[in-house]
Amino acid sequence: MNIALIAHDKKKDDLVRFAIAYKNILAEHQLFATGTTGLRITEATQLPIHRFQSGPLGGDQEIGAYIANNKMDGVFFFRDPLTVQPHEPDVSALIRLCDVYSVPLATNMGTAEILIKGLERGDLSWRSIVHGKKGD
Repeated sequence: MNIALIAHDKKKDDLVRFAIAYKNILAEHQLFATGTTGLRITEATQLPIHRFQSGPLGGDQEIGAYIANNKMDGVFFFRDPLTVQPHEPDVSALIRLCDVYSVPLATNMGTAEILIKGLERGDLSWRSIVHGKKGD
């Protein structure tokens, strides 16, 4: 499955720790991330990650395009709800696309742990069947 990893600046450390903790599960999937987040996760885990631009420079929109074209199966987006983001319209659009295309989205650690356990069990394999994908 194709999995996106995104984090606002104040949440990057949390996402890196999450990726370290669940490295073995994430390693079974194709990983995508916005620029700095992807670099930090790769440095901490050695996992291969396709890096898009940073969020404010269009990375959120690039991931959104993958969602709209049925090329993304899940999104881990650790958001900072207490800090105004200069690219908030892009963030809102990305979340809206996840809703429109029924792409599972975790925006905090609690939901992320439930989603990652579902990935581990294969609970999201329905996406491949419903969307006509072959394999992951």
